[in-house]
Amino acid sequence: MQYTHRDARPSDLPRIVEIYNFAVATRKCSCDLEPTTVEAKRPSFAQHTPGHRPFWVAEDVAKPELGAVGYLGFFHFMNERPGYFITADLAVYLHPHYQGKGLGSYLIRQAIAFSPTLGIETLTATIFASNDASIRLFEKMGFDRWGYMPRVARLEGVEKDLVLVGKRLCEPQAA
Repeated sequence: MQYTHRDARPSDLPRIVEIYNFAVATRKCSCDLEPTTVEAKRPSFAQHTPGHRPFWVAEDVAKPELGAVGYLGFFHFMNERPGYFITADLAVYLHPHYQGKGLGSYLIRQAIAFSPTLGIETLTATIFASNDASIRLFEKMGFDRWGYMPRVARLEGVEKDLVLVGKRLCEPQAA
């Protein structure tokens, strides 16, 4: 399959929410316990800017009429303090029909290539330790396990551990 990606637009929000709600229902990759809505997602979506923390939607080149089949967001690492701006935390969500078909690899590869233009030197992601597929995906893309956080989440009585993965993209330029 061939994919393309672009900056997400407000008109993509219904499809983004649909994809995210699939993930919420699985209890495998989101700490949300209830489905979200377009209105609830609008404020966080508005915080993404193409030149600082982009939010991309991916499309299937052969089926553009489907619209977004996955997305990747660059989020602030830890908080919005400027000293952390060299690091971005990635969130990748794929429509269930596009999982295991190279879309996650495509999006992460594009993020790795684009990050230096944003001044990003390090990428991270936090993944439930039980989410073997996502951990394998990030490791395949050159991310290493940087941390393990036991029992930091609880979903309907089930405690979840988190794995922090990271990839250093470049060393800082000499001043």
